[in-house]
Amino acid sequence: MWKNKTLGIIGGMGPLATQYFYKKIIELTDASCDQEHVDLIILNHASMPDRTQLILSSRTDELYEALLYDAKKLESLSVAAIAIPCNTSHLLVDRLQEQISVPIINMIKETVRDLSKDIECVGILATDGTIKSGLYQQSCLEVGIKPYVPSPEKQKLVMKIIYDGIKAGNEIDYNDVIKIEGELSANGCQAAIMACTELSCFKDMYNLPNYYIDAMEVLAKRSIEACGKRVKREVK
Repeated sequence: MWKNKTLGIIGGMGPLATQYFYKKIIELTDASCDQEHVDLIILNHASMPDRTQLILSSRTDELYEALLYDAKKLESLSVAAIAIPCNTSHLLVDRLQEQISVPIINMIKETVRDLSKDIECVGILATDGTIKSGLYQQSCLEVGIKPYVPSPEKQKLVMKIIYDGIKAGNEIDYNDVIKIEGELSANGCQAAIMACTELSCFKDMYNLPNYYIDAMEVLAKRSIEACGKRVKREVK
């Protein structure tokens, strides 16, 4: 019988984001040898239907059934907690949690809780599906933080970075980032949540400043703690 708690990950949404999530768990774990790292099982469900398309077309049951299948599979493997490194899929987390006994770490709620108390207004950079779900907006309002959603014009640029850039493996026009950040700053945003796992990858690739808060990094920290391991105090 293994003594360590095992983390279950429903991944593949997208594959690069899942790889980055695993990398963050390794980097953020306070470990001095292999045996002090987190035991985990990754289900890289790359064929998972596109989350934004299903939400925008009101076909969330199809996504729910796929996620539930994976969650139950991980539950059967006796994982201690489940992480889903996909912001858009969190629309269904509460519904999934009702069907399994293993706790699912809620990336959205944990990210909002992690915001500095000095932040009064935060930008939400996410897919159209996550924006439509309103999950980040609602979570922010619950703790007294004003959420700001990009204008339709700037939201198109966010989607361009996510789908035409990261997911497609193409170059990204950094001028798009400058335009988005300009609008956020003009509307009083003191920070911006990278509320899409592809944007988490983007922050890492371009070494973006701490103005951009990585939701997947928060999920990695909570995942480490859920498995009884320590998070490094400072990571270079």
